[in-house]
Amino acid sequence: MTSTVDTPADATRPAPPSGLLTVARAPGWVRYALLAAGLIAALWLPNGLYPAVAVDILCWALFAVAVDLLLGFTGLMSFGHAAFWGASAYVTGLVAIHAGLPFPAAVLAGALAAAVLAVPIGYLAVKRTGIYFAMVTLAFAQMVYYVANEWRSVTRGENGLQGVPRSLFGLDLSDDYYFYYAILPIVLLGLAAAWRIVHSPFGRVLVGIRDNPARARALGYPVHRYKLTAFVLSGFIAGLGGGLFAVGHRFVSLDVLHWTTSGKAVVVVVLGGIGTLWGGVLGAALVVRLEDWLSFSNFEAIGLVTGGIFVLVVLLFRHGIWGSAEALARRWWTSRKR
Repeated sequence: MTSTVDTPADATRPAPPSGLLTVARAPGWVRYALLAAGLIAALWLPNGLYPAVAVDILCWALFAVAVDLLLGFTGLMSFGHAAFWGASAYVTGLVAIHAGLPFPAAVLAGALAAAVLAVPIGYLAVKRTGIYFAMVTLAFAQMVYYVANEWRSVTRGENGLQGVPRSLFGLDLSDDYYFYYAILPIVLLGLAAAWRIVHSPFGRVLVGIRDNPARARALGYPVHRYKLTAFVLSGFIAGLGGGLFAVGHRFVSLDVLHWTTSGKAVVVVVLGGIGTLWGGVLGAALVVRLEDWLSFSNFEAIGLVTGGIFVLVVLLFRHGIWGSAEALARRWWTSRKR
């Protein structure tokens, strides 16, 4: 991937391949065909799967894309993104229950709350790099978890928020099938926003910072400010997913803030392919569908299976499923042009 900062990756550490780059260089008909296939798959999903599972796939797809925006394009590994996913879920639930607003307004309020929360956390976290950044985000996420657990008058503690409404101007969205199509435009807008971010000059600068922050700083780019902006944008998109998750389940529990939720999001991104954006969508679909199938099969050690698949993918497909498929397509296209 190239950058407007003109900062090539270190010779000893090649940048991860991006499916976005290959798609961007493909002929126009290929790009439109992929877009059409994706839209058709999204429209068909609740007809081929249990609608509640399809709703979860959409929510986790947004969460994974938000994490990949930070990890794949900025080079920041966050183990605390459950703070934004969960904070948005609680705010969305509280607004929907007490204010009686339509669920899109409640979800937007939750996403904005997640973005506001991301400002102080990101301001302190982006001053660190590598494992230190990951640990700082994890520490803040655990603090948010503790606050939610102790602030029982608002969050109801371990009992959680129950009966989150799905109101939308009098429409009956009690059926998950119809609710899926009600939230699909919001999810598509969130994915389009992420796509626009990584394709903008701002996104190219982020890639340059990821590859060589010292060079970007020498060229006059305020590295910390760019990282903070990416962190807040990532928190907002994660908040969209968390708010939709709360309305979809009509219930918000402390699990949405647990560190394992952040870990699951990272696993989803790695499975799909870091730095591919759409790999997060594919990874979310695979993980959510696999967990649903195992739970209905009365298999209790779900983590054992998903963990084994994760190890297998890391060993055999070092760029994830989407990234590996992109690499194969790139080789095929290069050989064909010869």
